Amino acid sequence: MRVDRESGSLSDPIVDVHSLVASGMSATLHWFPGDVSAARLAIVFAAMANASGGTVLLGISPRSGQIQGVQDVNETLDIAFQAALLCDPLLVLPMPWVIQVDQVQVISITVPAGLSNVYSLEGRYLGREGAQSNPLSARRLRQLLLERGVVQFEAQIPPGATLDDLDLHKVMAYITALKSPGVESWQEILLRRGCLRREELKPEAGTRPTDLPLRPTYAALLLFGKYPQQWLPNGTILAAHFIGASPADQFIKQDIQGTLPEQLFQIEAFLRENMRQVVRLVGFKHEETSEYPLEAVREVLVNAVAHRDYNLQGDNIHLFIFSDRIEVHSPGGLPGPMTMQNLLQARFSRNAVIVQVLADLGYVERLGYGLKRVVEVMQKHHLRPPVFEDVTGSFRVTLFGGLPIRSEAVAQEWSTDYQNLEVNPRQHLAMQFLAQHRRITNRQYQELCPEVHAETLRRDLVDLVGRGLLIKMGDKRATYYVLKLR
Repeated sequence: MRVDRESGSLSDPIVDVHSLVASGMSATLHWFPGDVSAARLAIVFAAMANASGGTVLLGISPRSGQIQGVQDVNETLDIAFQAALLCDPLLVLPMPWVIQVDQVQVISITVPAGLSNVYSLEGRYLGREGAQSNPLSARRLRQLLLERGVVQFEAQIPPGATLDDLDLHKVMAYITALKSPGVESWQEILLRRGCLRREELKPEAGTRPTDLPLRPTYAALLLFGKYPQQWLPNGTILAAHFIGASPADQFIKQDIQGTLPEQLFQIEAFLRENMRQVVRLVGFKHEETSEYPLEAVREVLVNAVAHRDYNLQGDNIHLFIFSDRIEVHSPGGLPGPMTMQNLLQARFSRNAVIVQVLADLGYVERLGYGLKRVVEVMQKHHLRPPVFEDVTGSFRVTLFGGLPIRSEAVAQEWSTDYQNLEVNPRQHLAMQFLAQHRRITNRQYQELCPEVHAETLRRDLVDLVGRGLLIKMGDKRATYYVLKLR
């Protein structure tokens, strides 16, 4: 770990030491004097590695924050290397930066975020609490082990669960989908797939491990269970369709339960029933399509079902359909080495068994290109790119509806042109509503003009159709009107 590299001067955009020190120590920033011991440095390395990563500066006075620099750069780098060796497993760090600050040299060491291991120091597991490095509680350690895939929740056996809790019709349907030659029993297939495990009992003398009873894992119960929610009450999807752009009193709600394949079937039906249809110009024809590409929304939901943290039982997956967007909230942050920076490139499965079985059933690809495909599909349909957010305890994906990006200029022309049309005030309101919402029904028009007789409003719309400004879609109670593209 010997380096003779200097990153430049104080103004170097990569590390501005003065600004960092002025901001104060935090969960992601710590500093030491140049003569720090490897043991003290290792404590902060391990704690940051078990948290969100961070930066460690060497050559700064801990008390005053005075930039003193290091006396011997290579000797200090060797100490940092020894500190990384003290961590278990070995902590591999990026090459440090040696930075010239005023007349002295400071070393900047980065502990990456999103590491896949959980690190200990002489048997102690540490984390960051503000600017302090403290031992992790047993609960936080268990959660961290699950988050980073060191211990997989889906592979654990629920207390009291037996093979009788599995629905053999669902199991046999899965085996049929595998097109297995039939030489193995269903128990052997599920055991090989990781859905069953031998009960971890201390065998009596002479008992072989293969004689221990088989038990279903959480993954097996979610995929093939008779009543999966008996074991994981929040292993469900809450779907809601709101009238406007924010949660309101008026909405359509459905609690989607059952096995994961059953939930995916139900949620697709909910989408088809609740996603609006819009009219777009395709070639020289107007075609009615879903406001959002079904492939993109389905991919987001499959990703949520396959990769959510099922150990977090305080919440379930949420699907919210608003007037201008769709949001999918999945319990649990990004797993393992995944970060917001490598989200579309990294490959990591929190629930490898669930992903494998869903892949066998054709719901998801093992290659893991789900979210990347969502971006590509939205781009193909000329819609705004999706937004991915790793919020506290949850991962959120937002898809935006509306006119295609390439039609925004056209929408602006509509708004300008319609202001100059010879229409009555009521019709002008309707045109403004259409420019924003793309379609209007008789009922919506009546809500815009509540004191006007329904027949008068109907004639307004007929007049606009006759003048070639609107197109009438649907029939009878399903009738609605859209702006005619020019």
